Amino acid sequence: MTLPPMKLASDREITAPPLTQFLADQAGEDPERQALARVVRTFARAAIPLAARLGQGRLPGDPTAIVGTNESGDKQKALDMAAHDYLVEALREVSVARVLSEESEQVIELDPEGLFDVAMDPIDGSGSIGIGAPLGALFCVFPAGETFLRPGREVIAAGYVSFGHSVDMGFSMGRGVAIATLDQASGLFYVDDQEVAIKEETSVVAFNASNIRRWTAPLQYYAEDLLRGPEGARGREFNMRWIAAAVGDVHRVLRSGGMFLYPADRRPGYEEGYLRLAYEAFPIAYLMEQAGGAASDGFTPILDLVPGHLHDRVPLFFGSRAEVAVLEGYLSK
Repeated sequence: MTLPPMKLASDREITAPPLTQFLADQAGEDPERQALARVVRTFARAAIPLAARLGQGRLPGDPTAIVGTNESGDKQKALDMAAHDYLVEALREVSVARVLSEESEQVIELDPEGLFDVAMDPIDGSGSIGIGAPLGALFCVFPAGETFLRPGREVIAAGYVSFGHSVDMGFSMGRGVAIATLDQASGLFYVDDQEVAIKEETSVVAFNASNIRRWTAPLQYYAEDLLRGPEGARGREFNMRWIAAAVGDVHRVLRSGGMFLYPADRRPGYEEGYLRLAYEAFPIAYLMEQAGGAASDGFTPILDLVPGHLHDRVPLFFGSRAEVAVLEGYLSK
């Protein structure tokens, strides 16, 4: 028996602009912006086969098989390396000079005449590979230069892909943030939100509550005041939405507001934070600021920082601007 297509009362024909057309409009007649748009489009195109492989789970093989260890000491899963290799090859075609990837200890040289350098995390949240939880990819683009040890203020474009029940790509080329969603029927991305704006205030905060006891005292006070609700110093209710993959929380914050905390703590390897500055914190911070939000290490805007080495880690707090400022106030005391 063949079932008819499922329809919702709100279903309608897609009227959102295709991603290719949206990027072309943003690039205009400027050859360098046209080249930059091709880099962004490459991540969208690469996301389609990656999403298809994720959707197959363990059917064609085990995507969680351990195949190595990266520079930071994290175990590399088969899908981590497959995504890395696939994206590196795709970026060879779009004027990229160098690539810094979480899965490579050294910078990868591509086109010596390339206009751009790309820093990327091919699969964010890979601890959740194979269990159906949200995963993602992160990237940011710099003008070609001699090093990736440069301030985040030099980023000229950034984006992420969120692999969940939908495949969504948030991106910016310096003129605000847009979000595109993959239409599975046509295999095309359509831009369904062209002017993403993060609400300045929020009552939704995401953090791993199991680590509160390992935080510094000011951060513990902040969390306690949230949890006490109307009876606490904040005087109102707060909610928590912890996805446990940074890209999932980036996407949620851009869609509906909120704040995300991934502080340093006392565990070995977490003393300086855990997320990598160049290819996780920089793209997130760029998107947050472009959408009217904020991103901080607790004291300094993330984009004002400069990595000390390629795989530097950093504490990261991002989301609604007013709540980031409140948290910084706790830490300053």
